[in-house]
Amino acid sequence: MRRLPDDFWDWLDLQWFSYSTLRSFDWVYPVVLYALPVVFVLFLLRWLFSLNNKSKLDMALFSGKVKWQWTSMLRFVPTLVFMLFMMLILVALARPQRVNEQIEQSAAGIDIVLALDVSGSMELTDIKPNRLAAAKEVALEFINGRVQDRIGMVVFAGDAYSLAPLTTDYDLLRQSINSVGFKMIPNDGTAIGSALAVAINRMRDSESKSKVIILVSDGENTAGSLDPALAAQLAYAYGIKLYTIGIGKDGQVAYEDENGQIIYVDTKLDESSLRQIAQIGEGTFFRADSKDALQVIFQNINRLEKTEITEKRFRDTKDYYQVYLKWALLLLLIWMLLKNTFITNVLED
Repeated sequence: MRRLPDDFWDWLDLQWFSYSTLRSFDWVYPVVLYALPVVFVLFLLRWLFSLNNKSKLDMALFSGKVKWQWTSMLRFVPTLVFMLFMMLILVALARPQRVNEQIEQSAAGIDIVLALDVSGSMELTDIKPNRLAAAKEVALEFINGRVQDRIGMVVFAGDAYSLAPLTTDYDLLRQSINSVGFKMIPNDGTAIGSALAVAINRMRDSESKSKVIILVSDGENTAGSLDPALAAQLAYAYGIKLYTIGIGKDGQVAYEDENGQIIYVDTKLDESSLRQIAQIGEGTFFRADSKDALQVIFQNINRLEKTEITEKRFRDTKDYYQVYLKWALLLLLIWMLLKNTFITNVLED
């Protein structure tokens, strides 16, 4: 004997008619639902019309009051059942269903290393709140705009260190950037060549078709044993593109020393070295003298090094019109039974 499935009787659950359940459906033909009130109005008009056109028989009766019996209302049950049958047919025709859509994203990611200057001059406040804080904030925004890219972090002053490896763990990257601060590297200075060497070392074994180094600095190379131009040639040999960003304004800049005294420092960015590095690395040099300009620069780099994202959509559709069709057939059977019983012959008041 064939066993019925466990959910065979689920359609009898009255929860199918709750407001929350009906709202949860996607309707293939929602316009059909507008016919529901029309059916109700038609049955109401039919009932009103029948009241005004009752056949009456003239006959003499004894005077007195006729007591109303609730059983006289039973004559309306078949009509009510048939009306519900019609409305359920309309609900089934509207084809309720639920759609579970999943989106799978895939991307041929880019390898990017951010090389950030943390030397003492990055503490100057010509870019609010200071050069380093502004660079960190914009770098965080840049990371938030990337998808499936491996990003690493290098910090440098008199020496250069790898702060974060190439990774898609963006939470780790955010923590690494937030941890960047002044005096985290004891030797002060600006070792641009060493910073590029550390970044190249991170990327030399990468098989990514696009590799990028973004270097942010406010000074010229004053430390380290590797010439920046030679480091740029190494990057070119490994197929790594170089973007350099010179940050800060030229002229006198207010600076608060350790004793809280405001002093003025003459600053001038040596653009020639940064331009040369970018040119050798087939990238671009940018100049940022404000936080807004720095944001625009990173947005431009974001557009230039855009990752192609491929989306795959999976739709799982399940129809529920059978539930309401079964209810409609059940009510049709009930209506046919009622039409052949005494209920339709119940006397009126």
